[in-house]
This record gives sequence, structure tokens and C-alpha cells, in this order.
Amino acid sequence: MSETKKILLVCGMGMSSGFLATSARKAAKKLGKNYQIEARSETEVSSFLSSIDGLLIGPHYSQKLDSFRKQAQPYHVPVEVIPDKIYGMIDGKGLIEFIQNSLFKE
Repeated sequence: MSETKKILLVCGMGMSSGFLATSARKAAKKLGKNYQIEARSETEVSSFLSSIDGLLIGPHYSQKLDSFRKQAQPYHVPVEVIPDKIYGMIDGKGLIEFIQNSLFKE
């Protein structure tokens, strides 16, 4: 089994990203991906950067992408914006595919 990849999803309060994280965990399991996906609020990001492999931010934070990337750079953590459609539809499978194509290029 490959090493577990830890991915953090971030939105305002961690609520909507929490639903997406749950859906994505189920999809990852079905697809045989060893991903640990958690959701947190924006204010908690800094305390997780040293222990994650990827950071995904809600589409409503796209204007803060550079700021998140600067914060994550010392930890070599890639940061991407979750596409509106995946976020809005709470599309776990779509999120797993997005993670593979954007964060980890598998």
C-alpha cells in the first residue's frame, strides 16, 4: 500500500468542506486511493501545514490563493482552489480526480 497522502480542505467554518471531505473519503476508498482528507476552517491552516501533503481551498477563497501558497511554501505543500462545480455538487469522486490531476499528478 502506498504512503497515505494527507489533504486538508479549507472553507470559512469547515462546514461545507466537511461534507465534501466525507464524500471524498468514500470515493477515495472505492478508488483504492490512500488519502486522508480532513476539513478545517481557514484560521486553522497554519497549525496543519507541517503535517499535510496538499491543501485545497474553497472557490470563495480563490483571491487568497497566493497568500495560502506563500504560507505553505516553506512546507513544500501544494495549494489549489477546489473547482466551483466539484465544491457546489459536493462531488467526492470529482475531488479525488482533481487531487490526482492537480496536487499529485499521478
